[in-house]
Amino acid sequence: MENQEVMVVYKWTAKEGSSEALKSIYKEVESQMKSNEPGALKVQCYFDESTSTLVVMDLFSDAGAVGFHLGTTAAGHFNNLLQIAVPGEFLFCGEVPEEMKQAAVGMGLNATFAPSVFGFER
Repeated sequence: MENQEVMVVYKWTAKEGSSEALKSIYKEVESQMKSNEPGALKVQCYFDESTSTLVVMDLFSDAGAVGFHLGTTAAGHFNNLLQIAVPGEFLFCGEVPEEMKQAAVGMGLNATFAPSVFGFER
């Protein structure tokens, strides 16, 4: 069976003076995902101090796990994040059903949906 994993890579740029608040929210997001989302396989956050940009990589077992995340943890933090940061592009890497694409666009995300075409893993 082919790999159903979906990786989502995206960034938030903190508004002036909000870098620590942004990192704090994401520590909470990471903790909630680890505790409550068995389909969340990996979460990795990176922070560029020079641009106050948080880059996040989430790996989910499948599109259903992405949908669960968007409807639970993400929904619970999204409005707070919009108060302190500007969302960048959201890259959904893997097979994502049309209704999930519509939901992401409906949230106002600048989203790109890219199914896997080739690659390798060691």
